[in-house]
Amino acid sequence: MDGGGAYNPRTVEEVFRDFKGRRSGMIKALTSDVQEFYRLCDPEKENLCLYGRPDEHWEVNLPAEEVPPELPEPVLGINFARDGMQEKDWLSLVAVHSDAWLLAVAFFFGARFGFDKADRKRLFNMMNDLPSIFEVVAGTAKKPSKEKSSVSNNSSNRSKSNSKRGSEPRPKLTKPEPKDEEEEEEEGVEEEEDEDDEQGETQCGACGESYAADEFWICCDLCENWFHGKCVKITPARAEHIKQYKCPSCSNKRARS
Repeated sequence: MDGGGAYNPRTVEEVFRDFKGRRSGMIKALTSDVQEFYRLCDPEKENLCLYGRPDEHWEVNLPAEEVPPELPEPVLGINFARDGMQEKDWLSLVAVHSDAWLLAVAFFFGARFGFDKADRKRLFNMMNDLPSIFEVVAGTAKKPSKEKSSVSNNSSNRSKSNSKRGSEPRPKLTKPEPKDEEEEEEEGVEEEEDEDDEQGETQCGACGESYAADEFWICCDLCENWFHGKCVKITPARAEHIKQYKCPSCSNKRARS
């Protein structure tokens, strides 16, 4: 069985026209002519195939006898699964195999007549713009007109939004102006004064004098009061070896208790 392959389409347009004709015939078999198709797929018969013809007709027949066949053959034995599945599932299965066969036939012609990469891509895009047979049979195929209108609307909306964005003034980025040396010195003096003020509030627990940056101080770990090192006779070198410092007052309190 040649599946209606009596002629050989040689251009992309001719192959696509052959594809559309075979596709239309197979869709008829699985939709409008489904009762006749169901009747012809008798499980008691031998391996049967569904063929689509370029003239938009279909037929259920035995596979081609010659090996190799003139064209790729559709799937064999579609009739054997008819009574073992629900009708909807069975038709969907036949539809999937029919889609695969249509692609095989189209690219068979493309390979036979030397389609290059650009031709194969153009042929695939033309076929891909049509809903698959499975999508038609399963009822999931979308109408091309709505898709195109929605795409055009989206593209127009995007172009409008892009034009609006382009017309809006963009905020200018300003670099921070370099500060004068006098301003930097004034800020440094203010920071030092703040630190001195904070530290100046601390008074020695022994002599009562305020903190001075050039003097060594030590804090009692018990009462948390600060002391001049010279007032409590603690040097910086000695302080490094003290794990917990106790001022004289706290030491005396511990000793009394």
